[in-house]
Amino acid sequence: MRRFALLLLLLVTACKASTPIPEVKEGDIVFQTSHSSQSVAIQLATGSKYSHMGLIILRNGKPAVYEAEATVRYTSLDRWIARGNGHHYVVKRLSDAAQRLTPEALQRLESSAQRFAGRPYDLTFEWSDDRMYCSELVWKVYKNALGVEIGSLQHVRDFNLSNPIVQLKMRERYGDHIPLDEPVISPAAMFQSPLLITVAEN
Repeated sequence: MRRFALLLLLLVTACKASTPIPEVKEGDIVFQTSHSSQSVAIQLATGSKYSHMGLIILRNGKPAVYEAEATVRYTSLDRWIARGNGHHYVVKRLSDAAQRLTPEALQRLESSAQRFAGRPYDLTFEWSDDRMYCSELVWKVYKNALGVEIGSLQHVRDFNLSNPIVQLKMRERYGDHIPLDEPVISPAAMFQSPLLITVAEN
């Protein structure tokens, strides 16, 4: 009896701890706070708690997050959510998605995404297609496929570079030659885009 009660307690605890998977649609954009070594620096520089993001694409009928992490790749949505800080996420969608994201448009979106598959992660945030960082990937997929620019491009000099944590990370990546005029798209700029609406979060 005691063993049964313990098992029941463990099951209840597991259910409470589990994070429900949101209902998403292809083309949705998901945001989270990552546990990566650069996450805090990104948050401080951009003034946003969201440091990582990806694009929802269906794989065998199931939602996956197309993301730039170690490489550009697909991650199941449940695994992606579990990897984030506190399992917190926000799902955003084009405000006119019902009209804009037609089956043909979604096919173009998938084809655009596939171009970047396997590219290595870009630790120095360069505006080239050789390597990709998370927000650059999603921005370029939408831009190339649909001509939609989600979020305004900035330059490295536009961010808050005064914090010692940010400065340390910049020195690690660039030494004494920080590319202040390099174009950058941040998760914060995309999160704040007026083209998007929030459709789910936990």
